[in-house]
Amino acid sequence: MAGRIEARMRRAVTAGVSIAVMSLALGGAAQAETAPFRIGALNPVTGAGSPYGPGMQKAIILAADEVNAAGGACGRKLEVSAEDTQTSPEAAVLAVKKLIEVNKVDAVMGTWSSGITLAVMPITTQAGLPLLNTSGAPAISTEDKADLVWRFQATNDRFGQAFAKIATERGFKRPATMAYNNASGIGNTEGFTKAWTAAGGEVVSSVVYEPKRPSYRSELQQILAANPDVIVMGSYLQDTTVILREWYQSGQSPDVKWIIPGWAANQQLIDALGPDVLANVIAVDSISNESAPSYAHFEAAYKKAMGAEAPANVYAAMTYDMVIAWGLAMQQACPDTTIAAVNGSIRAIDAADGAPVYTFAEGKAAIEAGRKVNYEGASSRLSFDQYGDVTPDFSLSEIDGGAFVRKGVVSF
Repeated sequence: MAGRIEARMRRAVTAGVSIAVMSLALGGAAQAETAPFRIGALNPVTGAGSPYGPGMQKAIILAADEVNAAGGACGRKLEVSAEDTQTSPEAAVLAVKKLIEVNKVDAVMGTWSSGITLAVMPITTQAGLPLLNTSGAPAISTEDKADLVWRFQATNDRFGQAFAKIATERGFKRPATMAYNNASGIGNTEGFTKAWTAAGGEVVSSVVYEPKRPSYRSELQQILAANPDVIVMGSYLQDTTVILREWYQSGQSPDVKWIIPGWAANQQLIDALGPDVLANVIAVDSISNESAPSYAHFEAAYKKAMGAEAPANVYAAMTYDMVIAWGLAMQQACPDTTIAAVNGSIRAIDAADGAPVYTFAEGKAAIEAGRKVNYEGASSRLSFDQYGDVTPDFSLSEIDGGAFVRKGVVSF
């Protein structure tokens, strides 16, 4: 008799412990479902990316506010913690560690420039966090073994394809390439060479130069000696400024044309060199999804918040889309809003047979009604490929009246 009583008592204690454990677990799960989802905004607020970083950061906050105003994503509000990369890989590594270890963020958004994204990627991947970026290096696609990296900017390879299409349309026959020695610069010119030679063309000379040099006269001499009719660049603002100044002052090959990415051939370059020096330059940049209602919605909100025109900062529309797309993926994954579930739902929000939606509120309502959605972003159509990369349209701009003016659009 005494043994049966002891056994009942043990079963009662065990059951009590189990109920307590279950209660704690359920309580924890309930908390996880309602706690804010923490976004780390990691942008180039200072340094070479400073013309874009403040607007990129503000666009993340704008989009998070929109998600929260619509009741959150699957009932969870978004909370933003912001850090400055200083446009430096070393500073970006410190900043992302702070976001992960101190702010406990669930995702990192908005890295600009390939060197920074490639420096941060191993850290976010090791932590199991998604990284949404605006960088171009092809290596970002191939190094993302965990499918945690989503790119909202055109790859350098696609920039190169756009360069080749423009060179063909303009009738150039003898292109040469000059590339800054990093993944982005070389990616641009290799993308061009691949597309150009695949169509039967020949590149007459190629130079890869080291960064932050006071002079590039020897590299210029090597390129111009091949008598090119156009020089395709993979470059940044600082080196482009030196190269074009030395070419113009030399008076050598005055008719040669230059195809340069828009982040290097911009208003700052005009301010540094003057429009006469840039008369032979064709600037190529990705452009936002300007005909979409989502872009009109974003453009108005951005102008109100920043007091600046959205087209001047193409990267702001990209970071805005990062938050809206992630919020819709949370809604798509609902009720499971773990990082893995949401990350696995991103491609579902641009379903080819889905209903077009242009805002978070519109998409949330459609998903709650059980419909497939196709979010047409403000920055591009957001059709992610197997690597998580998008393909925006490109602008072709030339100097007209002292400023770069769009002369055409390249689409793929």
